[in-house]
Amino acid sequence: MSPFPYKLVATDLDGTLLRADESVSDRTRDALAAVVAAGAAHIVVTGRAVPWTRHILDDLGYEGLAVCGQGAQVYHAGEHRLLTSVTLDRQLAGLALSKIEAEVGPLALAASRDGLDGEVLISPGYRVQEGPLPYVPFEDPAELWAAPLNKVYIQHPTLSDDELAGAARQTAGGLVDVVMAGPGIVEILPLGLSKATGLSLAARRLGVKAADTIAFGDMPNDIPMFGWAARGVAMANAHDDLKAVADEVTTSNEDDGIAVVLERLLAGQGLSDSAT
Repeated sequence: MSPFPYKLVATDLDGTLLRADESVSDRTRDALAAVVAAGAAHIVVTGRAVPWTRHILDDLGYEGLAVCGQGAQVYHAGEHRLLTSVTLDRQLAGLALSKIEAEVGPLALAASRDGLDGEVLISPGYRVQEGPLPYVPFEDPAELWAAPLNKVYIQHPTLSDDELAGAARQTAGGLVDVVMAGPGIVEILPLGLSKATGLSLAARRLGVKAADTIAFGDMPNDIPMFGWAARGVAMANAHDDLKAVADEVTTSNEDDGIAVVLERLLAGQGLSDSAT
């Protein structure tokens, strides 16, 4: 077996490492284990904040660093400890929301509170995806701003995710960052924050450089991570904006797309522009 050509493998969770049922296939687990045995590190880089990520990492037996909250949090999974955390300026976020609503009309809101056990608050009308992730409904708008936040989620009754993200970015892009992280998931983040921010911090702690990193993802919020890493691999199910900047497109998350690439690299078969 040839030496593995990267020292760090960065994987998004939803739509990438996880299948639709939030499981990780045995094939993908085995491929990641083989990569680690070959001397590389695996790091999860997800838009989910720590409270919505921890149970998945525990199930994987994952004990290393993870980048959560779109880069806001660097989390030590083995120690269940938050190493770094960036919070949203609530005054700027409130101003940004006012500007966005003045442009597109009323929004449904949710927010992720900071910390290892930060709650996700959901306003009336916000469409919650089915699944086991906990959340707390709220009605008084003041509750949204009562504690430090990592991010605010926004939804619109008629605009598509891409349309809403574009309008929000154009209207309030000088105050906050706006990303589309998945179906129905448009997020307002601290200005300048991205997955690349958190990944670079975590990589520095691991003594690994961008040139030694391969990254896997599926959504526009993974674009900065692809820009930072030496090689970016988009899943077959990825958003077209991410595919446009990817070095390679693999098979889907349901078809072990991560494993397909890692197995090829472990076998010393080199790089390709697309999966076969």
